[in-house]
Amino acid sequence: MRGAIPGLSLALLAAERGARLCAIIHYLVHGQLGWFGLTMACVVPGYAAQLLSILWFRADGHQPSCWLLVLHLLQLGLCKRTSQHGDSCRYWDVLRMAGGSARAGEVLTQLGDVCVLQLLEALLLTLPHLLLQAYVVVALDPVGYIPGVSAGLSLLSLAWALVSYSHFTCLLKPGHLSLPAVAVLCLLLWRTGMLGTRVLALLLFARLYSFWVFAVAGAHWLLMSFWLVAQQTDIVAQPCRWRLFNGLVGAVYIFCYINVRPGPSKTRVSVFYAVSTQEVAVRSGLFSTSHPNAAGTHPLALFCSFPGAAALVVYYSLLHP
Repeated sequence: MRGAIPGLSLALLAAERGARLCAIIHYLVHGQLGWFGLTMACVVPGYAAQLLSILWFRADGHQPSCWLLVLHLLQLGLCKRTSQHGDSCRYWDVLRMAGGSARAGEVLTQLGDVCVLQLLEALLLTLPHLLLQAYVVVALDPVGYIPGVSAGLSLLSLAWALVSYSHFTCLLKPGHLSLPAVAVLCLLLWRTGMLGTRVLALLLFARLYSFWVFAVAGAHWLLMSFWLVAQQTDIVAQPCRWRLFNGLVGAVYIFCYINVRPGPSKTRVSVFYAVSTQEVAVRSGLFSTSHPNAAGTHPLALFCSFPGAAALVVYYSLLHP
């Protein structure tokens, strides 16, 4: 299990990058320059993760080579690291260490680097790309094969980034071993189902009420940010950075839950998904009421959340460490 997580991450990363490139080429070839430009714009925030990766290289005492800088410019910095043996792939290096005689602490350190970078890139790059491609499919081209595949792989990649990060945080806790495969599967079903449901509900609301979706998302962001403040999260000590941290995590909470406090999280998860489920029901219900031809959308959105909710209950009831 120690090498399965980075191996699956590497395979999914390659598939998602390939699908994104196909979507970019698809829009360019068909003369859809507006969607081409928006898809390219979604790539820009991902350079924050690339910059962080370069800074970590320098902090480790390595001088990034020209080849390494080019790879970061190509959004491939997540796959690279610099070691005493030269340039090697981050994920491949973790796989080599996991399959060899390396100490668990060394593997955990390398795994932590890639998990944090993967989650950051997923939130800054994959999530906007997912929203854009899913909107194209839902509102403009329901039979669009390439945007649909790209959106699906982006959803899976974002869910897997959350799963990998959760797995890594479990390994950090004293006495906690690697999660069993069934627990990882439940985590993946939970994240994919809940993310897909929230994205679908937001896009249906955007199709119906256009830019009013930003007001609804903003209200949810404020609610979640105040909720985080009320929890007195102490990850960041300085007051200004503490407020900024709560605001950023509150924005993430528009789409998914990330545990930022130590201790039992069942109550917080229950509150978050109770609010989220009500929002999904209201938004999809409004769309179904306003579009009689899409009367099945409301139960469809709720049905899509069922596998994720079931996996969530099973995980916290039987498998949570």
